[in-house]
Amino acid sequence: MQFWKKFALGAVAAIGLAMPAVAAERAVIVLDGSGSMWAQIDGKARITIARETLSSVLADLPDDLELGFMTYGHREKGNCGDIEMLVEPAVGTGAAIIAAADGINPKGMTPISDAVRLAAEDLRFTEEKATVILITDGLETCEVDPCKLATELEGQGIDFTTHVLGFGLSDEEGQQVACLAENTGGQYLSAADGAGLVDALTKTVAQVVQAEPEPEPAPAPEPTPVLDHNFAPTASLAEGGPDIEDGGPLNLTWQWYKVNADGTKGEWIGTDYYARFKGTLEPGDYIITAEYDYAIAEQPVTIVAGEVTETHFVLNAAVFKLHPRSSEGAEINTDASIEIRHDGEYVTTQYGDKILVLPAGNLEFDIKIGEAMVTKAYTAKAGETIEEDVIVGTGLAFFTTEYAPGVKVEDDIFMEIFDAKVALDGTRRSIAYGYNGEQDFELPPGDYVMDYKLDGTSGQIPFTVKTGERTDIPVLLDAGVLAVTTPTDDYVEIRSPTKDIAGNVTSFDYGYGPNVQTTLKAGDYVVFSKKDDVESETPVTIKAGERFELTIEAAAPAAGGKKK
Repeated sequence: MQFWKKFALGAVAAIGLAMPAVAAERAVIVLDGSGSMWAQIDGKARITIARETLSSVLADLPDDLELGFMTYGHREKGNCGDIEMLVEPAVGTGAAIIAAADGINPKGMTPISDAVRLAAEDLRFTEEKATVILITDGLETCEVDPCKLATELEGQGIDFTTHVLGFGLSDEEGQQVACLAENTGGQYLSAADGAGLVDALTKTVAQVVQAEPEPEPAPAPEPTPVLDHNFAPTASLAEGGPDIEDGGPLNLTWQWYKVNADGTKGEWIGTDYYARFKGTLEPGDYIITAEYDYAIAEQPVTIVAGEVTETHFVLNAAVFKLHPRSSEGAEINTDASIEIRHDGEYVTTQYGDKILVLPAGNLEFDIKIGEAMVTKAYTAKAGETIEEDVIVGTGLAFFTTEYAPGVKVEDDIFMEIFDAKVALDGTRRSIAYGYNGEQDFELPPGDYVMDYKLDGTSGQIPFTVKTGERTDIPVLLDAGVLAVTTPTDDYVEIRSPTKDIAGNVTSFDYGYGPNVQTTLKAGDYVVFSKKDDVESETPVTIKAGERFELTIEAAAPAAGGKKK
């Protein structure tokens, strides 16, 4: 971390020293304190990396920066209102922020939107220029739309900006929070490790510091123009196709690497975002990649001093907009899974209604809703957009369970769905299973059998599912509850009162005292109990929807033998 610490301190200090400051700039850093910050990167907790990053970057701040510190999810679980300003914005707060971060114990929810809103209000964003820097390793979990919030804050603020540092987020997750930055004119920066987080925080803190422009230098003969950038790449999905523009649901990612002696891609140097990215690279040779969702183009690029290199990348990719529906006319199913293969090789699994950019060629999609699945195959051309409703074809089987009419089952009854067809060996294919008194299963149309079991009660119910329809299936157990209390840890077994034709007694359930409870079909039973050499048998009658409580008293064994 020493290299990054020196870099961070130098970068921020240089901003403060090189330009004369105007009125103090005000900002708040919001650090994710939710439970997910205990996840590890290379053996170190994310919260530890975040603390080290703050210690590195904030050790020496410009005198004209008023900086505050807020966190959330650090005091209790399940509370979306667990948000706290730990350090109010003021100059010279670096040490206080570092100390406050050391005391955070991640444990709760991720109320990103409310935290940003409260930070903005604390900065009086409707009256003064204000900046919020959000560091998060997760997505909003408190049912507030961050994109909508950002638009509202931008409209109400005098000059309000949010920068978002996605720590350990995937590209897809980053896209879901990037709008907080984009809708307020800020930047979304991704960090995969501690070095990346130091780099991202350094950039955003430096951007907060503003300065008066330097006075114009005295006129000089034929001054050499200074370029504000020397690399302006563009990209398209297909050769000759239109350039990709910003503003869509996806962003281009640019990465540049050193070139090894053998011409291969070497050490990573930097990353930036957006289709219209313009940057400054040291003159020299690079290998640069353009990534757009799951499409990647790579080529060598040479940066020449005093020149702007405008390199074009062809991604050779297609756009897919597949809308999974359970049946014709049904709403788009946001829980549908989509597994994608390119030329037979697995690419990714996505969920719900997605826009995907994928390499052109032979693509297969397994779209699954519940227990039903369809496979769609495409030969996609570069630059092509394929949009289609995918009808998986499912119906809904909904089960409700009662001991007797009007007496619902609250326990976790086990249900397993089987294909109605019986194989040659007498078995049926298992489709799905679950535990609850009320359960639903999305299934392909056809005939099925549901097996259920609750303690000593079991049975089967055949049913049929039709596409686009809900089938309600009541499960009437015709059963009651038997509760047995024994003196100690007696063995208790529930048996049939009579033997079958083979002379065997049926065992329905068993357990060990002092308390044994089971569910049984209405009817007559024998409760057998045993402790050491003492045995007893007690007849009981179970009624549907009722509870029968039985207490077995302790008894001494009869002389010379067992008591029964």
